[in-house]
Amino acid sequence: MTHPPAIRFLDRTTPPHIATLILMAGLAALSLNIFLPSLPLMADHFGVSYGVMQLSVSLYLAATALLQIAVGPVSDRFGRRPVMLAATAVFTLATIGAALATDFGLFMLCRLFQAVIASGFVLSRAVVRDMVAQNEAASMIGYVTMGMSVVPMVGPVIGGALGGVFGWQAPFILLGAGGLGLWALVWADQGETNKTRAGSMAAQLGQYPQLLRSGRFWAYCLAAAFASGAFFAYLGGAPFVGNDVFHLTPARLGVYFGAPALGYMMGNYLSGRFSVRVGVNRMVLYGALISTAGVALLMLLTMAGSGGPGVFFGLVILLGLGNGVLMPNANAGMLSVRPDLAGSAAGLGGACTVGGGALFSALAGALLQPGSGPMPLILLMLGSSALPVLSVLWLTRNGRGASPA
Repeated sequence: MTHPPAIRFLDRTTPPHIATLILMAGLAALSLNIFLPSLPLMADHFGVSYGVMQLSVSLYLAATALLQIAVGPVSDRFGRRPVMLAATAVFTLATIGAALATDFGLFMLCRLFQAVIASGFVLSRAVVRDMVAQNEAASMIGYVTMGMSVVPMVGPVIGGALGGVFGWQAPFILLGAGGLGLWALVWADQGETNKTRAGSMAAQLGQYPQLLRSGRFWAYCLAAAFASGAFFAYLGGAPFVGNDVFHLTPARLGVYFGAPALGYMMGNYLSGRFSVRVGVNRMVLYGALISTAGVALLMLLTMAGSGGPGVFFGLVILLGLGNGVLMPNANAGMLSVRPDLAGSAAGLGGACTVGGGALFSALAGALLQPGSGPMPLILLMLGSSALPVLSVLWLTRNGRGASPA
């Protein structure tokens, strides 16, 4: 029986609207970068160095990776809905605490508790896999990530404007309001989609090694981790390249910096449009080839002396485009290895993606030195973009892809 719209919105047994899934993932992404323009103000406020203040980013990423490993199995056992409600409530309280913190130690404690909102990354993908089959999941995840891909572009702009006018606490107040609103939306709209819960956590953990022993899972997981690594290498190295190599002003660098996010949005659209027809494995391969071709062309032009800022940032749009095609399909592949462990797969895969990204970001920072030029970053992005090709070729050669290659 079809429910009227008003009744369907409050039904605890029907899947959530796609807009709810977009907002779940979007708030998690926003919490990472909205306050970045205010870091110097925050360092002055708490009386610490800028380097110490940056721990609010690096330690947050580490906490996010660890939490994603735990959130997946817990949601497989207890359900997606109660875990998301609890995570959103903790995030909202922690965000209020961060805004009211009077010393750096208390702020960092609240900041680490904020990382629980990473549940939105895990559960938005797990809910999709609960609802539809693999290729349809890739398509739907593509639309979800397309909707949230605007966050890296607009988050720092909004946070910078709020921080400049109202102080560094303003972005956190906005996050707190967003957390409260998301809790209400999840309560009203997110019906439970996990219908195959294990009888106990012991039973759940007993099945987990089967996922870890799956070559298919690790092939998809590593494809996503390396693709993400190329993007995070860009995030770690592009500010240096823009400032020290191209001598861009902060305002002009800010305009260029969001180029990959534009490509990522386009790639997410293509994933949503074509994944069902083309198949997961082919889409992963095509995404990796697009990214690799874009960075390879950038390398050749830079070697030829034609690598200005327009060329550098213009061609990383192709990196974002390829990742936008690859990531939803790699995620759908991970979640389809063991559909009954979709939450666990989403959590472990998310942790590998964040962990790999943090590693490549650190490598970019270590490789780029005064006088090095952009080539170390370009080569790092090229290698990381090309490695997912090996993963999908392994899948197709062994005939284990869950969809046609």
